[in-house]
Amino acid sequence: MIHLRHADENPHEASEINVTPFIDVMLVLLVIFMVTAPLTTVNVPVDLPSSTEKPAPRPDDPVFLTVKADHGLALGEDDIAADAMPAALATATKGNKDERIFLRADRTVDYGTLMGVMDRLRAAGYLKVALVNLQGQEEGGAAGGTP
Repeated sequence: MIHLRHADENPHEASEINVTPFIDVMLVLLVIFMVTAPLTTVNVPVDLPSSTEKPAPRPDDPVFLTVKADHGLALGEDDIAADAMPAALATATKGNKDERIFLRADRTVDYGTLMGVMDRLRAAGYLKVALVNLQGQEEGGAAGGTP
């Protein structure tokens, strides 16, 4: 007599897990996220207003880092090179990385340049950065005054 073997009699065949449906679901989710991700960005042009809040009290000897219109840097009144910024800041702050750096930028400086300077400040260990603006100035007014 012929004996037929069933799949459940052989333990080796039942030990595999079929991952194909799992991979199919993951690929569908990946496609959905890839399609919807560009829709979450905001492309709205913004002209940020100046602040009307009372300014915070200034320390006795603040450290001002200025990004000029030509994208050059100045520490206090002295022009510095971007590569020399960490050493110049260490001298100005006497090595105190917890001292707040007041960052000023010309109105014509683009966002990417300002963020690049802030990234270099963070890389140098200066995490306390205050952005300086003109207080109480009307929209569209002239820039360039000292804070």
